[in-house]
Amino acid sequence: MNNKRPETMERITTPALAEKFIAEQIEAIRAQVGDKKVLLALSGGVDSSVVAALLIKAIGKQLVCVHVNHGLMRKGESEQVIEVFQNQLDANLIYIDATDRFLDLLAGVDEPEAKRKIIGGEFIKVFDEEARKLEGISFLAQGTIYPDILESDGVKAHHNVGGLPEDMQFELVEPVRLLFKDEVRVVGTALGLPASMVNRQPFPGPGLGVRCLGAITRDRLHALREADAILREEFDNAGLTGKVWQFFTVVPDMRATGVRDGKRAWDWPVIIRAVNTVDAMSATVPEIDWNVLQKITNRILAEVPGVCRVCYDLTPKPIGTIEWE
Repeated sequence: MNNKRPETMERITTPALAEKFIAEQIEAIRAQVGDKKVLLALSGGVDSSVVAALLIKAIGKQLVCVHVNHGLMRKGESEQVIEVFQNQLDANLIYIDATDRFLDLLAGVDEPEAKRKIIGGEFIKVFDEEARKLEGISFLAQGTIYPDILESDGVKAHHNVGGLPEDMQFELVEPVRLLFKDEVRVVGTALGLPASMVNRQPFPGPGLGVRCLGAITRDRLHALREADAILREEFDNAGLTGKVWQFFTVVPDMRATGVRDGKRAWDWPVIIRAVNTVDAMSATVPEIDWNVLQKITNRILAEVPGVCRVCYDLTPKPIGTIEWE
């Protein structure tokens, strides 16, 4: 498989170029796969979603998508995967709700790297278990894109499928491996995927697990998910979603004193993080209109249980990283 982008390869910047790419890949996929089955770990992120839509167009029900909900997704994300791929595209989709399994393993674990290893390792186990239940799978599809090849020798490790046991011998299908992220988005739009999925922000593999700081508890995770949904909705309403590179909320494992209904409260703070960057190596913090921040604050304090403060993180990178953990 050629993993070097030809110097003469035209960048995909228009719908016409995207349609040409799609037609070429459909032909290549059908030639590679034939009448065999293909397995894909469908996270709902940009890359895996575009690969899924492309493969559905090429081989239909020969593609088996597995979506694992580890309980650390943002609000509505698993539901969107089911709606788009199962209900709209009629995909052969296996949905696994492994929330309890992941959160039970994470109980009491507060060290960031330990949390990442548990989440990544358990994802591989769940995916492995589901893969072994299936018969006739010959190929494994991955949402590898060109920066992954440049940075990690072709293995898209953050999808975790690179860690499957060696006895599961699958040939790889990587139809967008020579594309950059902006090109993948153009292709996704041409395939008819919703803008909210195609333009989805970078999201860490451990999901909200690295934004619910310290040991994850279900109530604090719920507060984090609800606060994040409010932030995203209000940034949408203010026209900021396409202008700010990444934004999210963080809930630390600490409490602050507040007053609610005339009584002392001992609740969590919510921290808003928003950054602009070109390459993620450095980042600046955008100046958000005070009225927007005030509306977000008022909504979080009124609608999210267990929260008594809202803070805005002003730290650029360096010295602060984009994520808190």
